[in-house]
Amino acid sequence: MLSARIIYQSASFWNGADRKFGHYNLAPCCKRLHGLLFGASRIRMLLWPFIPAYTEGMDASLQFIPIMIVGFGAALCLTPLTRQIAMRLGVTAAPNRRNIHSQHVPLMGGAAIYIAFVMSALLFSPPDHLLELGAIVAGATLLALIGYLDDRRHLSPRIRLLVMTLAALVATAAGVQIRLFNSDIIDIALTLFWIVALINAVNWIDNMDGLAAGTAAIAAGFFLLLALTQQQILVSMLAAAIFGSAIGFLIYNFNPSSTFMGDMGAYTLGFVLAILAIKLKFAAQPLNVTWMVPVFVLALPILDMNLAIVTRLLERRPLMLAAKDHISHRLLDLGLSQRKTLALLYLFSLAYGLIALIVSRAEADAARLLGGGALFALLALFCALVFARWRRGPAEDSAAL
Repeated sequence: MLSARIIYQSASFWNGADRKFGHYNLAPCCKRLHGLLFGASRIRMLLWPFIPAYTEGMDASLQFIPIMIVGFGAALCLTPLTRQIAMRLGVTAAPNRRNIHSQHVPLMGGAAIYIAFVMSALLFSPPDHLLELGAIVAGATLLALIGYLDDRRHLSPRIRLLVMTLAALVATAAGVQIRLFNSDIIDIALTLFWIVALINAVNWIDNMDGLAAGTAAIAAGFFLLLALTQQQILVSMLAAAIFGSAIGFLIYNFNPSSTFMGDMGAYTLGFVLAILAIKLKFAAQPLNVTWMVPVFVLALPILDMNLAIVTRLLERRPLMLAAKDHISHRLLDLGLSQRKTLALLYLFSLAYGLIALIVSRAEADAARLLGGGALFALLALFCALVFARWRRGPAEDSAAL
């Protein structure tokens, strides 16, 4: 807890002080961080006497509790500050033909998500996983920086894809790899593709208040449960950090939203979720079952991205020319309100998360049967959405990313 004590002392310096950044008073935020870090350290101390001395792993498995609390509290405290800074710097999302908001909205909430994630992950980092954790934090930092620049300067897709690939390479070099084939070249290529694709998938579903943050929180929650059942400490810690950070930000991002996460937040969430899916292992299940588990947990962003890509190809539009062709837009076109649409998509994510949990625990034959049925249902839904779009005709609203 040395790192916790250092940050705690730093926050104590600000406690009660009238410190300002520009004309923004940081004292309220620092007071909250002071209490947050103090509470996190006390929780860990309180848990210690109740942990049997002969179960060292039990202490590590319980670390997700303070991690989750710190992630939630840090995001909750920092989001208002990032909102003010975004308005001062002019980093806002302007209304356009693609978006459904009608006024300028601050676009730096992702900074709160990133800082909360890094703080909560490093504060309780186990020494056995420092290399992988360091690579993950480095990759997330790189993506957060390029996300901020993109939100402010609108970088080209090539530059963004290059940086995403570089972040994926950093994680891969530290040992985060998909191992499905006996060829390192194929496995590494598949790993890079998966990470880059999921970063973009999470970014693409960030098209409605609370959708990306809520979906990421649900996915992280199921990854946490799955990791705990398999006693995977690093995965459970990362999942808890993302869960707490996303929920803390969602308080301000739920409809009607007062701030957006921007690319900074979407890239961070997508990157870590992709790594969680890779790191999750199941010793008792065959490979032809386990690959379905992370796909079901991330069913919504995967389905939405594939639907958008196929729609744009069929309508002969550039892939990077965004339009109202996502699942959320299609539900809105049916007459549903934003909150009803959000609730329906949350239920979809919860349903497939539960399927993933059942598949991971069921016998191999039963898991294959249930997983096959769930995959068929996804394919049927995909085809129905494509067919409905074809019958209605292409939408006119589009905008370059």
